[in-house]
Amino acid sequence: MSGVSNEEKPQGESTTTAAPQRGPGGPGRGPGPMGMGMGMPVQKPMDFKGSLRRFAGMLRPERLNVVVLMVLGIASVALTVLGPKLLGNATNVIFAGVVGAQLPSGVTTEEAEAGLRAAGQDQMADLLSGVVGVVPGQGIDFTMLMQTLGWVVAAYVGAFLFGWLQSRITAGVVQRTMRDLRDQVEAKLHRIPLSYVDARQRGEILSRVTNDIDNVAQTTTQTLAQLVTAVLTVIGVLGMMFWISPVLALVALVTVPLSVILTAQIAKRSQPQFVEQWAATGRLNAHIEESFTGHALVKVYGHQESTAKAFAEENGALYDSSFKAQFISGTIQPAMGFLANLNYVVVAVVGGLRVASGTLSLGDVQAFIQYSRQFTQPLTQVASMMNLLQSGVASAERVFELLDAPEQSPDPAESQKVVPVRGRVAFEDVTFSYTPERPLITGLNLVAEPGQTIAIVGPTGAGKTTLVNLLMRFYEVDGGRITLDGVDTRDMSRDDLRSSVGMVLQDTWLFKGTIEENLRYGVPDGATVDEEEFLAATRATHVDPFVRTLPDGYDTVVDEEGSSVSAGEKQLLTLARAFLADPAILVLDEATSSVDTRTEVLVQEAMNRLRKDRTSFVIAHRLSTIRDADVILVMEHGDIVEQGSHEDLLAADGAYARLYASQFAAPVVEEPAAT
Repeated sequence: MSGVSNEEKPQGESTTTAAPQRGPGGPGRGPGPMGMGMGMPVQKPMDFKGSLRRFAGMLRPERLNVVVLMVLGIASVALTVLGPKLLGNATNVIFAGVVGAQLPSGVTTEEAEAGLRAAGQDQMADLLSGVVGVVPGQGIDFTMLMQTLGWVVAAYVGAFLFGWLQSRITAGVVQRTMRDLRDQVEAKLHRIPLSYVDARQRGEILSRVTNDIDNVAQTTTQTLAQLVTAVLTVIGVLGMMFWISPVLALVALVTVPLSVILTAQIAKRSQPQFVEQWAATGRLNAHIEESFTGHALVKVYGHQESTAKAFAEENGALYDSSFKAQFISGTIQPAMGFLANLNYVVVAVVGGLRVASGTLSLGDVQAFIQYSRQFTQPLTQVASMMNLLQSGVASAERVFELLDAPEQSPDPAESQKVVPVRGRVAFEDVTFSYTPERPLITGLNLVAEPGQTIAIVGPTGAGKTTLVNLLMRFYEVDGGRITLDGVDTRDMSRDDLRSSVGMVLQDTWLFKGTIEENLRYGVPDGATVDEEEFLAATRATHVDPFVRTLPDGYDTVVDEEGSSVSAGEKQLLTLARAFLADPAILVLDEATSSVDTRTEVLVQEAMNRLRKDRTSFVIAHRLSTIRDADVILVMEHGDIVEQGSHEDLLAADGAYARLYASQFAAPVVEEPAAT
């Protein structure tokens, strides 16, 4: 809920990755209606390693579960890696039975091999020497075969169970981490100064809080367990390959450096595209949030075509960056598949030659071919996950940028409290500017005594709303001080200061909930308002009559847009909320701007009762609403140029008199001369 008008908003530069241009419409809006001139993103170098390391640090509270994941991964991978070797043994049993059935019974294997060599069949003799468990004259040992296959099934079932448990724990680790990250972002949003929000498009900030965190969660879920499993699989498979045949293992390793170089080069080219992809997502969300919030104005001023054109441009930019990111990173998997197929061919040829020479058994070659597939599969899997990982790290960095944004100054360790609050407010030599080169308020002095009504008038951009923002400490003064009952507001906690102030702004705000929930939103924590007091406030602000006409009365559900009530009725609801808050200081910023003339008179009477015994600051453009104010301040360019009562200021015939005359004097229209 910003209290800064467009004319008074700061024009500071954004530090986000996607920094919107600022045009006449205020920060975060380009030239033209509804911010059609969206700025291009500020491309910053991506600290991939630093962001990845920082995100890994967020898993520290889950380190015990991560250790369990590692243990489960080791167990699952160990059983998975054992499977091909057991299947190779089963193949050896079958092959030994087939070969043994073709040999004469009653001889030993050595005798059969010697007979083959004597007959000139050296190649068959070499093959026989490499077959494990051959019994001449005996066929397949089905008992041994079934036992071996039983061990294979047990290994794969065990690997499945460990993998399933690993996935379940991974889901818990990731979701708890994301919950903590969302909590950090929510807490951060309450600590960032209003200037940060004013200088950025809200849709872009929302994109970081929603889309980017969701993308980080999805990426972590899909990569955490898989990366652990893939690395362990590579280690386990590599060990089995060297155990079976060091020569074939070295042949299979030839493609590894090529895979690493290829993956690194592709990732280097795709990473900037992922940065741009999520920056473009933020800009598109900002445009959608902006254009649909002001959907009625877009139609009224006939900007549907330009809005659609701006959407098409942002959507096209998102398409281009997403296409490039996905296409470039997507080439990793087919490239890795090509290298894996080359590796498979080499292993099959060399392995076949070694079986023929009797240096390897057929089952070992079969197991090795499976291992070569298992070895390249996790490498391919890791490579294919690089696009997910890059996308997730890009989103994580955008969230970290929000978490690293400058915060409002902390409350004093031993803050002072004003109890009870009388409501004497003093501005003492206050100096303030949104940007150093454009001073707005210089040496302002003002005293509001308890119970006084201070009206603030002046042209747009004079600094009227700025006074309220400084009083509420939405912005901090550059010089001087503001006191409440003699206590510097900077020596008070913001909560204590703001709990003494009730605000009704020109821009009404309702949240999704019932009307009664919206009205009771202003009741301080720990305070209670009974039904009689509640109805008295709603009747005083003329809320009760129109609420009674609604089908569900005070249980009617409204949303942020207030679709079930009119703009004037929303204004009345915010006035009733201020009544129920019962503050010592009241701020009314054009609080009757959305009500009709007749209702304004009634609301004015209600506000007069509300202002009784309270220090009130009333910002008004319609001077008829503040004629009974105790003191009227006339501001121009951040300075108080006049102050006094309505009658005194009219008699002075100065700036106030000119403003008053401009509102109530009939305009003079010259008739064209007759021809």
